[in-house]
Amino acid sequence: MHQQLLTKIQEKTAKVGVIGLGYVGLPLAVGMAKCGYSVVGIDASPEKVDILNGGTSYIPDVATSDVKTLIGDKLLWATTNYEALQEVNVIFICVPTPFDSMKSPDLMYVRQAAVGITPYLTSGQLVVLQSTTYPGTTEEVVKPLLEESGLVAGQDFFLAFSPERIDPGRTDFTVENTPKVVGGLTPESAELAGTLLAHLTPEIHVVSSPRAAELTKLLENIFRSVNIALVNELAVLSERMGIDFWEVIEAAKTKPFGFMPFYPSAGVGGHCIPVDPYYLSWKAREYDFYTRFIELAAEVNGDMPYHTVDLVRRGLNRHGKNLRGANVLVLGVAFKPNIDDARNSPAERVIELLIKDKANVSYHDPFVPQFRVGGDVVYRDIVTLESVPLTAEYLAGIDGVVIVTGHKNIDYQWVVENSPIVIDTVNCTREVASDLQPKVVRLGTPDFQ
Repeated sequence: MHQQLLTKIQEKTAKVGVIGLGYVGLPLAVGMAKCGYSVVGIDASPEKVDILNGGTSYIPDVATSDVKTLIGDKLLWATTNYEALQEVNVIFICVPTPFDSMKSPDLMYVRQAAVGITPYLTSGQLVVLQSTTYPGTTEEVVKPLLEESGLVAGQDFFLAFSPERIDPGRTDFTVENTPKVVGGLTPESAELAGTLLAHLTPEIHVVSSPRAAELTKLLENIFRSVNIALVNELAVLSERMGIDFWEVIEAAKTKPFGFMPFYPSAGVGGHCIPVDPYYLSWKAREYDFYTRFIELAAEVNGDMPYHTVDLVRRGLNRHGKNLRGANVLVLGVAFKPNIDDARNSPAERVIELLIKDKANVSYHDPFVPQFRVGGDVVYRDIVTLESVPLTAEYLAGIDGVVIVTGHKNIDYQWVVENSPIVIDTVNCTREVASDLQPKVVRLGTPDFQ
């Protein structure tokens, strides 16, 4: 059974199924199809399935030309029906893993995927979970659900975890050249997953278990969360001390060893950094262990939207304006520059807080045409905003601009020239002419000394 699947993988006659065709699943599906494997993608959205089968990509990181070619060559197709998994040899699970209102793991989509696979699971198949999650998910959640098929993991089918390492919008490291970590339920499971993924990316690092692979992914993201929290905290301190913290970072970067630069902002966003620390802290309590350091970092990052709104309030006061009733434009709502992904963006909390304080809020983002906020404990109403045009006429009616995400295709000198005051949380205005700098309030600088 093992050798038969291994041979199919090596000869590229194995058929691959990918559940979840979002920012993780679609690049994987397209990448595997480009390697020569026949791939079927499964997604709950009929709209996505129709777009994909029509030869078009709905994700900027995946070229429509690639999708069109692969669909035309019959190496890739999509469906909403799990029944298609009967014909595949390898199944990847690439579904979201959010948290709930209490910041506990919400594995609803992982469970749904496993339940969807179970009726069609056949002897000799390999199932690989890629969704970021806490250590133990593969063995404690996915494995029992799959075994309801009557098949036994490690004996009748193979099971592994290989964490996704997608960084949306990044072109230098993609699914096709970023090393992959693989942890199998058995050595055979790890070998099969590693052999398949080695056709996609040049470096495979095999660890001893799915739990080790799951914790590897959390370490990577918590490392970032903790370091971002450090610079956020020091940025706020620098404001009080009258020091430009951006200058400090540039100076520290000159040390060729022992330092890695991270940058302050209005908070953290995306599908990993705001979520993953809570996945691990939740699981740690099962072992009577409290990840205080990790949770404190998440708390510091979570406080940054509040500090940002405080900067807006103080900046408006400098110009004799109150936040209540002020017209505030939020510039950039994607969770990072130059992408259209706004999941868990700090802009969401910033806008909610501004609305709660009775400001009139609008936003501009060239990548995000609509943005939904609210529906939580901070602001219970759900509001859907549409990106407004960034024109001199529009800015003439604005009392203040707050830059949350620094997209590269925006002329920040022009924004400052046409705005009464600009609150900059990401240092986009550092090159603005010196005579305009009094109109700018930058996070991490002594503007209110």
